Amino acid sequence: MNIYVDFDDCICETARHFSGFVKKLFGIEVPYENMRFFDLQQSFSLKQEQFEYMMSEAHKAEVLLSYDETPGAVDTLNDWMESGHNVSVITGRPFSAYEPSRLWLDNHGLEKAKLYCLNKYGRENFFEKSEFSLEINDYLKMHFDIAVEDSPLAFRFFDHLPNIKVMVYDRPWNHEFELADKRYHRCKGWDAISEYVK
Repeated sequence: MNIYVDFDDCICETARHFSGFVKKLFGIEVPYENMRFFDLQQSFSLKQEQFEYMMSEAHKAEVLLSYDETPGAVDTLNDWMESGHNVSVITGRPFSAYEPSRLWLDNHGLEKAKLYCLNKYGRENFFEKSEFSLEINDYLKMHFDIAVEDSPLAFRFFDHLPNIKVMVYDRPWNHEFELADKRYHRCKGWDAISEYVK
């Protein structure tokens, strides 16, 4: 099988880190459990200049490398790859974050997982020509049987795959999102994802 896995908040605990990061930067306290929007600017009620500064700081290598692993992610992905499945980590991070993101995966035992940067959210100055940087048209030529994703804004990237099974990693910002059809399955964690894929 070909398996799509999102990076942030599926493999690593990005939002939990941001909750403390925003408090440190601006003194704004929003617990992880109260992050009701995938849009971080909205979740933290940031002004545009605060948001831009936060995103700039958050994409520094030392910050990207500091995120904790989501419990069970590494073991599950390695089990899949050892069973012969192809695992592709498809992240919405800008390509400038590719090298530290690749290093994070390698440092956590995911050297065999492929990593691609896809401009999921229309960010300016995202794209750099590379075999690991995907334009939308390139992505649409790819086939996946299973996907693990937490962001409702990214679910549109499965519209061209009528037979895909999407494991929606349960997070505060997608609790109230109504899943579109039977392709989508809400999962509380990697144990549930692993069991469903079996």
